[in-house]
Amino acid sequence: MNTPNKLTLLRIIIAPIFMYFFLIESFWMRMTGLILFVIAALTDLADGYYARKYGIITGFGRFMDPLADKILVSSALVSFIALKYVSPLPVILIIGREFAITGLRLLAAYRGVVIPPTLWAKVKTFLQLTVVGLLIGYISLMTTLAHFDSGAKAFFEFDYYFYFNLLLWAAAVITVWTGIDYIVKYYFMIKSVLK
Repeated sequence: MNTPNKLTLLRIIIAPIFMYFFLIESFWMRMTGLILFVIAALTDLADGYYARKYGIITGFGRFMDPLADKILVSSALVSFIALKYVSPLPVILIIGREFAITGLRLLAAYRGVVIPPTLWAKVKTFLQLTVVGLLIGYISLMTTLAHFDSGAKAFFEFDYYFYFNLLLWAAAVITVWTGIDYIVKYYFMIKSVLK
């Protein structure tokens, strides 16, 4: 168990703990959740850095690192539903696609096939992380302003449900599209399993 893999496992462990703290309507609990999310995001950067610098590339790392990212993003998206900041449907579409394609990648790895990320897959990852970052930042900001009874809170109030859902739907559409693209391209593997 090398350092990058330990950091990947740490990210998986942090995800549900972050979710627990972030969902509690309390300034200190929510800030704890925010700190945990930042730590988890930093482990993603750190494990990639160590793996590249020391050439530590393992089958476990290749599969578990993106899975850990999906678990962290999914926990954040589910939290946003619970806090009524976004609609459930785009989140369901995103999470469903992510884990379906993770299954496809696992099947491909078993057969010795590498599925490289496409340009659109990178765009959807960027969009997902942008939405998650903006929402975590906004919720944390509003919680902080409310805690300190700041008059600035009114300045930051807007129709967040509409605009964040608009961004999330854009991410969901691209996410589902890239999922369909992967399934079409690697249907031969799925077909061989269904026989």
